[in-house]
Amino acid sequence: MPDSLLRFCTLLLICCCLQTASAGEQQRPEIKSSAGPLQFKDIRYLTRSLADFPNRKAFVIVACNTTCPLVKRYLPKLKRLEQQYRPQGVQFIALHTGPADSIREIAEFGVEHEIPFPNVQDRKGTSVAALGLTRTPEVAVLDASYRLHYRGRIDDQYRIGGSLPRPSQENLTAAIEGVLHGTPISMTETNVDGCLITHAAKTEPDRSLTYYKDIQPLLQKHCTDCHRPGTEAPFALTTLAEAQNNGAMIAEVVSDQRMPPWYGGTSHAEFANHRGMSRRERKQVTDWVESGMPAGTEPADFQPALTEIDADKWLIGEPDLKISMLERHALPAEGYIPYRYTILPYVFPEDTWVSAIEIKPDNPGVVHHCNMAAVTLTKKWDESNFLTGKVPGSGPMMLPEGLGVMIPKGSALALQIHYTSTGKPENCRISVGFKYVQGKVQKRYRFLIIKNTKFEIPPEAPHYEVSNARTLKQDAHGIGLFAHMHLRGKDLSFLAHYPEGKQEKLLVIPNYSFDWQIGYLWKDQRHFFPKGTRIEAIAHYDNSAFNPFNPDSGATVREGPQTYHEMLYAFFFYTYANERLNLTIDPRTGQAVP
Repeated sequence: MPDSLLRFCTLLLICCCLQTASAGEQQRPEIKSSAGPLQFKDIRYLTRSLADFPNRKAFVIVACNTTCPLVKRYLPKLKRLEQQYRPQGVQFIALHTGPADSIREIAEFGVEHEIPFPNVQDRKGTSVAALGLTRTPEVAVLDASYRLHYRGRIDDQYRIGGSLPRPSQENLTAAIEGVLHGTPISMTETNVDGCLITHAAKTEPDRSLTYYKDIQPLLQKHCTDCHRPGTEAPFALTTLAEAQNNGAMIAEVVSDQRMPPWYGGTSHAEFANHRGMSRRERKQVTDWVESGMPAGTEPADFQPALTEIDADKWLIGEPDLKISMLERHALPAEGYIPYRYTILPYVFPEDTWVSAIEIKPDNPGVVHHCNMAAVTLTKKWDESNFLTGKVPGSGPMMLPEGLGVMIPKGSALALQIHYTSTGKPENCRISVGFKYVQGKVQKRYRFLIIKNTKFEIPPEAPHYEVSNARTLKQDAHGIGLFAHMHLRGKDLSFLAHYPEGKQEKLLVIPNYSFDWQIGYLWKDQRHFFPKGTRIEAIAHYDNSAFNPFNPDSGATVREGPQTYHEMLYAFFFYTYANERLNLTIDPRTGQAVP
């Protein structure tokens, strides 16, 4: 072979090898290149971008997951830097890359580590690729135009397997200062110790799944209690056609674990009313959609889901007492509707014991929530005389045998109603049904309200803390927990501080949703709280422009009843552990028999 031909073949082989190598390695974006506005999901399950942070001079994006030890070790420093540079227009973002970390788990990680800046999810890895990040906690620093100025470590103090007493290089600080002041950054890239970013494994969908064999039973188990005609749900899922018409949306919300709705965290005991699909069930839904949503063969013994709510049927059974609003509320087609208040036309002639209460609107699609309290001529509406409510995601109050709610003699019932517009004029009338206690009452259903009305949330505050606590005066058995905030509510935690000094986390709601105010019920009321236990509620509020539901990020926010105000009302439901009332109740009137 001539030498020239040999050299040509050698060069061709080298070129092929280089092309093969580069094809196997994703080329990292160069410094000074534009990363673009990126895309990720926030803790409210919404797709967001850097464009949702207006008027920022720089962005610090930290690759995170919920397990990397170096991420956890660097969080205190990152929080100090964020506090230092936030007033200078620098936006910190924790970009979570763990493919198995759900949005709720990411939000809970933020609560556990008291991270004041946004925790967002990049499950598909598109933002990681745009920035060229390979490990956690690698950081990228961008300017206001999303140009990449620095990529690398935070400093050189912590490494896998060891650390320095103090850092000798403040790489991230130098990069931020360079972007803010337009000065050269001496080291624009540095090596990073940490956990390699793992991308989601690509798997073939199970194409044997069909609607009738696999998916319809899942929908009936988890979805059709709400997703059927005559409910608040936006669409029904009772037929094959309905499931196919909404298949992509079903796959997204199930994969995100947004549906079935559940907002409690994982760092505490499981609740009796917990909702959620297993990992296997979620994968079955997404695989079926990806496979084209095949119907399969309808079995001969197929039992369709209940198709429609009977508007006249009560979930508590036929009420012993039913009271309806005198008026019918007319509602506009659009815009914000202030709270409506109304008094039901009935006064209780004696102390009355009830075991079930259902608030039933005749147009449920327009009622966001409705609270009910007992009022008198001398005691007007107040959460301290709260009885029950109808909120998104909850059913009627139904108490076990021997337990009762006492409505005081001389009380009337006041409703506080939050309506929502639907795009067309609507009207609504609400009725309330009661079931009297049957037999004897041994314990009275009680609650503590842990509230704070003296706060002022500053403009643009992304993580403002409000808290308070109440102390139990007797030994108690816990029934459940409930939290109420408005549109700036971000997270809320319940803690029990026991008399002997032990502390227990009772509940974390890491990504609170105003649209899904769920009650959390313990199993069998077995949770014991000794006298002197202090129940504390700690909430955080996001008054920044990044909060997509914030009515006005420039306002100082105080306590108030409307949704443009804020509230901290945390309910702890319980009974006295040693109470034995032994009251015999007349089943016709709900009154105690002398």
